[in-house]
Order: sequence, then C-alpha cells, then structure tokens
Amino acid sequence: MTSAAEAAVREPRAANALGTVAVGLILPVGLALGWEVLAALGLVSTRLLPPPSQILRTLGDLTARGVLLDHVLATLWRVWWGFLLGAAAGTVFGAATGVWPLARRLLDPTIQALRSIPSIAWTPLFILWFGIFETPKVLLIAVGVFFPVYLTLAGAIASVDRKLVEVGRIYRFGTWDLVRRILLPAALPTYITGLRGGLGLGWMFVVAAEFMGASKGLGYLLVDGQMTGRPATILASILLFAVLGKLSDLALASLGARLVRWQDSFRPEGA
Repeated sequence: MTSAAEAAVREPRAANALGTVAVGLILPVGLALGWEVLAALGLVSTRLLPPPSQILRTLGDLTARGVLLDHVLATLWRVWWGFLLGAAAGTVFGAATGVWPLARRLLDPTIQALRSIPSIAWTPLFILWFGIFETPKVLLIAVGVFFPVYLTLAGAIASVDRKLVEVGRIYRFGTWDLVRRILLPAALPTYITGLRGGLGLGWMFVVAAEFMGASKGLGYLLVDGQMTGRPATILASILLFAVLGKLSDLALASLGARLVRWQDSFRPEGA
C-alpha cells in the first residue's frame, strides 16, 4: 500500500476515534457542569460534596506541592506488577486446564474453591507472611487479577469449535502446535476480554492493598482525606482512579484490537 493510500485510510480512522472520544465525554462533562451549577446555586452542600472546580483546585495544589506524581506512580507500580503476576498465573493455569483434561480434573476444583474466598480475606495472611511493605500489596492485586483471566481463558479454550481441532489433528499437529496455531488464536478475543476484566479488578484491589499501611498511593490519599475531613481530596483520588483505570483499559483494548485484526466480527452501524 502506498503512503498516500495509507494516509487516506488513517485519516477516517483518526476522525472516527476522535468522534468516539468526544461522544464518550458528553455524559461526564455534562454531569460535572450540572454538579457545578447546583453547587453555585446552593442546592447541594459544598462542604460534603465539593464541586468539580474545588476538586480540580485540590489536584492543582497536590501537583504544586510535588506529591501528586509520587502517589500516582506508586499506585501505577503496584497495579502494573500485580497485573503482570496475576495475568501470567491466570494464563498458565487457564491454558493448562483448558487443554489437558487431567489438569482440569486435578486443578479446577481447588481453584474454583479458592475463587469463593473473598480476595480481601487474604490480607491478614499476606501481612503475616510478607510484612506491610510492597510484596503483600502486589500479591493481593495479583489474586484479584488471576481469577477472571483464568476463568475466561479456560472457558474460551474449552469452547473452541471441535472442527478446528480435528483439522489440526488431520494435519498431525502435536499438542504444542495445536495450542499455538489453533486453540490460542481462537481463544484470543475472549482472552483479551478476560485480561481487561482482570485489569479492572486490579484497580479495585489496589485500593484495598493501599489501605495496608501504605505511605504513598491514591488509596493512601483516600484514607488521608477521610482522616483529615477533606472530601475534595477523596473525590480527587476517586477521579484519578477513574481516569487512570480508563486509560489503562483503553491501552489494553487498543493492543487487543491490533492482535485480533484478522477477526471479521460484527460492528454496529456508526461504530
């Protein structure tokens, strides 16, 4: 494809992406403006529910003091490593139980039983084993990420069309070739959905993880805002969780879309 043709293809895609972002911002911006107006008219208590302008001033103050970036980076570091560990373990165990019946009979009952335990219940044990520093925080996030990735991948492999597997056997694919060339590509779209679900839970669990004696992080800001009676700090932390979570999910979804470009899937009109 020539450079001119590539540019012609990219321009509509870029315009489409910008249009999607603009439409997606209508609701949150509209809610923020309505909230600001209600606060200015005195219809809501600004002491307990600060308006968006006050939340933005709080973020600006934290930035000016040079502490906001430290909190954001600490949280991002924990989510990153927790997601990597949980996703890697979920991928290994999910692939094993999806491909090998013996592994499914041996491992799946125990994993399903562990899934019934609230992940936050592991907190006291992790603190007892690893102390109150970074290791238990990362492990707690990894536990939250593990189960959706494991369940999604194992289920996706088990639901691969049997005819595809039979074609691989006709071509005398070994187990590894069957997994690499048929099972994993067929399960990839669903697996990416599981990764996105695991990432979302990772952001949820980082809040609980940072309640465990953290001195930095957005979860620490939440607790600090509660203890000092500053609702603007609490809402600023919640806003940052929402923005960072959305950006990380968008990055993962974009990577997933590139990996499954071959998929001829349904797209609603106007999407």
